[in-house]
Amino acid sequence: MLNWLRTLGRQSASTKTIPDTLWMDTLLHFPFLARRPVGELQRLHELAGKFLTQKEFTGAHGLKVTDEMAVSIAAQACLPVLHLGLRWYDDFKGIVVHPGAMLARREVTDHAGVVHRYSEELLGEAMEGGPVTLSWQDVAAAGSTAEHGHNIVIHEFIHKIDMRDGAADGCPPLPTRSALSGWHSVMQPAFDEFCEKVAMAKRFGAEPPWLDDYGAGSPAEFFAVACEAYFVNRERFTQDFPQLTVLFDKFFIPAK
Repeated sequence: MLNWLRTLGRQSASTKTIPDTLWMDTLLHFPFLARRPVGELQRLHELAGKFLTQKEFTGAHGLKVTDEMAVSIAAQACLPVLHLGLRWYDDFKGIVVHPGAMLARREVTDHAGVVHRYSEELLGEAMEGGPVTLSWQDVAAAGSTAEHGHNIVIHEFIHKIDMRDGAADGCPPLPTRSALSGWHSVMQPAFDEFCEKVAMAKRFGAEPPWLDDYGAGSPAEFFAVACEAYFVNRERFTQDFPQLTVLFDKFFIPAK
């Protein structure tokens, strides 16, 4: 870390603010943040500062996490909870930053009881009740990949939101059965249609969907991939998923 982030613990609650120059540099690097309304940017600035006092950053493989890197991650991570609050992230403390993609060892037992071991390349990972890991190479590229609806920070932190009521299943905690039913009545058809488009593109050469086909892997991945696009390229996302935009607006911007 550089000097500013090191001094957070010694500052009073009223002065734990990201320096303006550091904040402006972050907005310049990630235009999808800078395009938010002024009031939201002020709130995001404040929330990101609080986020940084609550989390611990660790660099993997010799990577040194600088103030600029930490603020970049904090600003993007706070976007989904801008109106919900940081309590949605209170089940973990650690954020591990890798220089690039990482290899995760997997072990799966099939129906016949045979154990399969393999390695999977990951750009990030969110563990239930545990840390978030991120590829800095992909975090840093978020300004340019927003055009395609990609954002690894938002993806992994949406998984953390999804996991608040247990394992990730593509549905965040909701207050009532009616709200839960309403969520599934919109998400399930959207997921099914998306999977069909991905299958048609892969099998028969049909035009692939704009949204990352990684979302076809499961409802949880569809939720995360859809939220990436919703937050960084709302206009393009809404062209394909107008019903999801309405649903996400209702959840991420609750009426007061």
